[in-house]
Amino acid sequence: MKIDPILLSVYARTFRSITDEMSISMQQTTRSPILCEAKDYVTGLYDADGRMLEQTENLPILAFSLAPVCKYIREYFGDDLHPGDVIFHNDVFSLGNQNNDVAVYKPIFFEGKLVAWTAVKGHQADIGGAVAGGYNPNAVEVWQEALRIPPIKVYEKGKLRKDVWNLIFANIRFDIVQHDMKAEIGACTVGERRVLSLLEKYGLASFEAHKEALFDATRKMMEAEIAAIPNGVYSGEGNVYYDGRHEGSRFVIRVTITVEDRKIKFDYSATDAQTNGFVNGTFTSSASATILTLLQMVNPDIPHNEGMVAPIEIVIPEGTILNASYPKATTFGNHLCPPNAEAIQRALAPVIPDRVTAGWNNLLCSLTTGIDPKKNERYVDIGFMGLKGGSGAMQGTDGYDHIGMIDASGGVLDQDYEMFEQQTPHRLIRHEYLADSAGAGQWRGGLGVETIFEIGSDNTQFVTFGDGDFEPAFGLFGGGEGTLNFIRLKYPDGQNVVPRNKDLINGVPRATIYHQQAGGGGGYGDPRLRDRERLREEVRDGLISQDVAAKVYGL
Repeated sequence: MKIDPILLSVYARTFRSITDEMSISMQQTTRSPILCEAKDYVTGLYDADGRMLEQTENLPILAFSLAPVCKYIREYFGDDLHPGDVIFHNDVFSLGNQNNDVAVYKPIFFEGKLVAWTAVKGHQADIGGAVAGGYNPNAVEVWQEALRIPPIKVYEKGKLRKDVWNLIFANIRFDIVQHDMKAEIGACTVGERRVLSLLEKYGLASFEAHKEALFDATRKMMEAEIAAIPNGVYSGEGNVYYDGRHEGSRFVIRVTITVEDRKIKFDYSATDAQTNGFVNGTFTSSASATILTLLQMVNPDIPHNEGMVAPIEIVIPEGTILNASYPKATTFGNHLCPPNAEAIQRALAPVIPDRVTAGWNNLLCSLTTGIDPKKNERYVDIGFMGLKGGSGAMQGTDGYDHIGMIDASGGVLDQDYEMFEQQTPHRLIRHEYLADSAGAGQWRGGLGVETIFEIGSDNTQFVTFGDGDFEPAFGLFGGGEGTLNFIRLKYPDGQNVVPRNKDLINGVPRATIYHQQAGGGGGYGDPRLRDRERLREEVRDGLISQDVAAKVYGL
């Protein structure tokens, strides 16, 4: 079939429109603040073989974990797929990325033939296991973390499998998870309708031909971006601190990047071995981190489909901290993205200095669960407000203030203050930019934030996870470091508690004051070259103190 270039553009933009509409459906129908407020989910569209057609990447590290599982499910069920099937999946040992990130896949049939898939993956408020909320710093094996869901049909030929549904949700603490999974199914159904409408308009032959042409065009775009990186072999490292079990432990992520003409290879064979704690990744979460870091260095207008990833090879041996072997605990895996990204940035900074960023603030996060005394209902909250530090600066551009984790790349939104107090028993006291938190530079890092709230539930379960209190975001080419993170608790009796960065504390009393600072990103270039007028404005606005402006920037 002859390819119509205008129709090719129509397909590309329609695919994106479909996943955007699915994303809007999720935001409007989910109930957990993790989803409807923070948008910790992704939506995607895939062809019959599970190849990526388009994604709406509210959280990129989740988005690039959908296609591998879709391909796995296609092979797993083979010909036993039918119109009306709905499949759940979260299993990290069959290409899932994190247990709490539960996906729905819906096969799409046209004229009796499997032609595409819609998929949604979102971070669920609970997924069983030993600790409510899903983060168990004491875990050493997967069964202590979560209910494993390998590919399983919850609807078959349009009929609910009630026994399967009840088995799954009998092992999950919060009823809200059922509602949010129904919202995922609904978003997939929205996407299915739009795909069928597209097929009815243009026909299957046109769809298949233009899909392949889109893959080919996108591959050439990515190859051109890779060709702009000088051929060579480059190496970098990133550090992981404390595995949750052994004080003082440190692990190194090592990447060797080989650029040869129009292809790029990331080899992690020299990375340290897996831990005996929950600080491990899966191949899927780690490969997703690699892809999203590379995408920050290339043309942002490249369509996100199978052609985009075709020139990229990723080698992560099993048994390393980035690809733990069965049955190791892996909940922390998504949060190995920052040191992975740092290794890549350090490796490529000397050869593409205008494309890399300085270091982003490393994550330090908390999770609170308990009984809300106002409602007599269980709640769970991941503190998205408090964890969002600044991104690293790059040549010509300051870092983004208060953007959050590099694995989210700005996708995780803030909690609305009033909704935070509606959906949890906590009372917000302060949430504001943190002055002098950004790494200084000709282009400064993004600012971090300070967050203070009063815990409103008795016997609160408190979990921390992250690395951000060990190593600040690094600067590049004369730029300064960001600030470190911290979390502190002040109990009503005056006792001050500083939790470890992977910790589980039970029985935190009501009226405890929670105080958190999230650091800023690293700076880029000599601070004394920063624009003077802009610097004066930042001093006037209280973002940079007069003392730092004088001593560091030379104002």
